Amino acid sequence: MANIQQATLGGGCFWCIESAFNSVEGVESALSGYAGGETDDPTYKSVCSGTTGHAEVVRVNFDADKLSYREVLEIFFALHDPTQIDRQGNDVGPQYRSVIFYHDDAQKTQADAIIDEINREEIWPDPVVTEVVEINNYHQAEDYHQDYFKNNPQNQYCAMVVAPKLAKFKKTFAEKLRK
Repeated sequence: MANIQQATLGGGCFWCIESAFNSVEGVESALSGYAGGETDDPTYKSVCSGTTGHAEVVRVNFDADKLSYREVLEIFFALHDPTQIDRQGNDVGPQYRSVIFYHDDAQKTQADAIIDEINREEIWPDPVVTEVVEINNYHQAEDYHQDYFKNNPQNQYCAMVVAPKLAKFKKTFAEKLRK
């Protein structure tokens, strides 16, 4: 029986994060969504306004016997710049913040530890600003956001931003990809 666990991660636009995780061995699903805000029924339009408090996130359901939570976090930190506050590249606003929404105390401990390790080893020239907060007010994004990159590769944002990130990701994590 699979040992399915969840991770909920925000690292800028959810299309890239979701697409990358859906290609990883041990990931059962990666779904775009919103978390951490005050609005009870957020929409893409309301979240993009930057006024709901929600971050764009990806909920990763993974088999912990095949992929550890630490490995999930290592992939997450390779997919975005965790030193930028409320932005990723040209995507600016609190909805694009770097955030780990932990589901239990063990996840919080591991997230704090890997951030400390990244800062100690000076992997990035600036300190990691990724928030580590308890999961709250999660909502799955609208259906058209699921598998967005796969379904819309011709979209200008996907072609110019997501595709190059995924190409780099696939080279770096080749051994973790589905066969």
